[in-house]
Amino acid sequence: MTTTTTALALVAGDVVLDETVPARAPWSAVVRAGHVLTIVDLGGNQAVDCLFYDAHDTAERYSAQDTIAAQGGIFLTTGSVLLSNEGAPLVTVVADEVGRHDTVGGACSKESNTLRYGHHTQHQHACVENFLLEGAKWGLGKRDLVSNVNWYMNVPVDPDGSLGIVDGISAPGLRIALRAERDVLVLVSNCPQINNPCNGFDPTPVRMVVTAPSS
Repeated sequence: MTTTTTALALVAGDVVLDETVPARAPWSAVVRAGHVLTIVDLGGNQAVDCLFYDAHDTAERYSAQDTIAAQGGIFLTTGSVLLSNEGAPLVTVVADEVGRHDTVGGACSKESNTLRYGHHTQHQHACVENFLLEGAKWGLGKRDLVSNVNWYMNVPVDPDGSLGIVDGISAPGLRIALRAERDVLVLVSNCPQINNPCNGFDPTPVRMVVTAPSS
């Protein structure tokens, strides 16, 4: 369930949506072409797992591989263009108060939790379950889940190629702004992970504010 709150957009405009996503919960919306989605990290270091689809043809969706290859790097920040599996722009990062966001860490699942943290975590809610629950509202299933973006998540890569999931570099109130380059379906899991430092072991709410260019 979402609740309406006061707008706090990073890019000025007319507010068309302003919702707070509770800790651990999923969320989705269609962001119209030219509109800007501001994601506010209310508590700090909250990993926000995110997928993007063409709102009119969900077979065209975010491609981490195409995005990384086109920009020549694995981290996202201001100026990054997120590409689809057809090589077309879906959204552009137009402002970023954190400076670096993850493209390779993936989404937690019951299976990965069990492997990483022990069998006792098997029944813990995870991002894959959030994506499936929210995606079902739009006719999406497990085959439609692809590699996702992890906004605010700190995943450094060592020289030997190994990944780390470590304390975040965000802070309460920091924001990132994404401009939709076409009508885009945005699917979010406000990560429920409590076994690693990506959320400071304490998931917190985030705010979603969509603005249209001022008339």
